Amino acid sequence: MKTMRGPGLFLAQFASDQAPFNDWTAITGWAAGLGYAGVQVPSIDQRLFDLDLAVTSSAWRDDFLGQAADKGIAVTELSTHLQGQLVAVHPAYDAAFDAFAPPAVHGNPKARQEWAVDQVAKTIRASAALGLNAMATFSGALAWPYLYPWPQRAPGLVETAFDELAKRWLPLLNLAEDHGVDICFEIHPGEDLHDGITFEMFLERVGNHARANMLYDPSHYLLQQLDYLDHIDIYHERIKMFHVKDAEFNPTAAKAFTEASSLG
Repeated sequence: MKTMRGPGLFLAQFASDQAPFNDWTAITGWAAGLGYAGVQVPSIDQRLFDLDLAVTSSAWRDDFLGQAADKGIAVTELSTHLQGQLVAVHPAYDAAFDAFAPPAVHGNPKARQEWAVDQVAKTIRASAALGLNAMATFSGALAWPYLYPWPQRAPGLVETAFDELAKRWLPLLNLAEDHGVDICFEIHPGEDLHDGITFEMFLERVGNHARANMLYDPSHYLLQQLDYLDHIDIYHERIKMFHVKDAEFNPTAAKAFTEASSLG
């Protein structure tokens, strides 16, 4: 704990078209004014970040980091939550998830996936170029629709889905190894990697890849009624990033839970 720095803020939850949330200098100044020392940056949000220039231009990277440093803010990680989601989309979700991709690939799942993989790969390269050693992401979801199936799912369906998930992510994990960047999958309901067991299933299929790690957020464990403290004891070597939010479980006759987000 002596090496922990912060606090930090994930900007994806706050970026918008309204000032000060639509401009890199303004939003870092806003974060600094609230007492934050670092920010996690969504690489997809062009109001704050230019992914192509981050890969190709050292001058742009220096200016990007320098503007934040002038406000007393460090860039802690880049995020590919939305692009990572699109690496693996079940056809049932095609229409909904098109909204995360450029219009040019809407209605074309193959082109959308290729775009997403390219985005994640660029963000790995940009992370290394910015001196960052970890990237946040979602795994996507091929098996999630079958979590509570009716009628019962066919034997081997989940295993096949995880085989395909690993096949899609392994080249990106290898690229991350080449660039010294950990890929930290947020363990999250709606993702195929949503608890310890599903993470283990994935890890086995990617050969226990050293760059396959976790983004730990206990609010998502509480949502699923998982033991978020024992999870740390079991998986601490794979937890390389974390989010913190307030959450509470309020069972009633009409609804199962309430999850309340705080800054961060």
